[in-house]
Amino acid sequence: MTTEKKSVILTGLVVALSLFVVVVNYSEKPYFLLQPVLGQSFSSRWMFSRQPHKTFRPHPGYISIPKQEPLKLHCDVCSVVSSSGQMLSRQAGREIERSSCVWRMNNAPTRGFETDVGRRTDLRVVSHTSVPLLLQKPQHFFGEGNETVYVVWGPLRNMREDGKGIVYNMLRQATENYPHARIYVTTEERMNYCDTVFKKETGKDRIQSGSYLSTGWFTLILAMDMCKEIRVYGMINDTYCKTEGYRKVPYHYYEAGSRDECAEYLLHESAPYGGHRFITEKAVFAKWAKTHPIKFFYPEWQLS
Repeated sequence: MTTEKKSVILTGLVVALSLFVVVVNYSEKPYFLLQPVLGQSFSSRWMFSRQPHKTFRPHPGYISIPKQEPLKLHCDVCSVVSSSGQMLSRQAGREIERSSCVWRMNNAPTRGFETDVGRRTDLRVVSHTSVPLLLQKPQHFFGEGNETVYVVWGPLRNMREDGKGIVYNMLRQATENYPHARIYVTTEERMNYCDTVFKKETGKDRIQSGSYLSTGWFTLILAMDMCKEIRVYGMINDTYCKTEGYRKVPYHYYEAGSRDECAEYLLHESAPYGGHRFITEKAVFAKWAKTHPIKFFYPEWQLS
């Protein structure tokens, strides 16, 4: 098949998925609860399975496309960069890049924002709903020379491998077009585990409460498995929006003029169905930070 024909196919899949996401984004169905995947060891530095002289325990909750190999990734210090407008004017780029590994979320860009967010991206955690945004610039995200590892999360209906998972199909096509791309997807078991953690920490069933987990939730759980130390940049805590004189910023640093971050948080927190419980999640993150090596910057969190 010619490259031109593959591009046409991929473009068609992007359009189809964009329409599909709009239709199904509010009709998520429950997962079957299975056993969690836990207990992964840490390494002193970032490593991949391409270096056979070092042996690390794999993370079976994340499987590569198309080889179906578990993710083997370990890092000393991870900078997890939020997509929040809190990153604007922080001039944190150099500080972020001093970490062993830099993690970003969804399609958050670096070009034009290097001073505040840095340039390097070692790993990117991506929602199934954001895959079409990556595929609008496939050469940029997946082209040869891009060493970024992509971890894509999503429900089984979109990620199934039997030909009916529309997101999985698009990612598989991307790996055919860009063989050097490093793309992993969360397994059904791992998705179920993340739901189980939400219920354990909040006392609420995620599905019955009408909420969706955020990309930040999946990112922190992944980081606690794979990073010896986690430094989170640009993430507000659960009480920030209630404080006097809080900093009003756009929801995304790369979307000037978009809805104010706190307005977006409050809207989602109170949505009867289909919202992210950002504020609830941040309260859980603060709890985790008391027992895990997690620190928050810009703004800095004061943990009681």
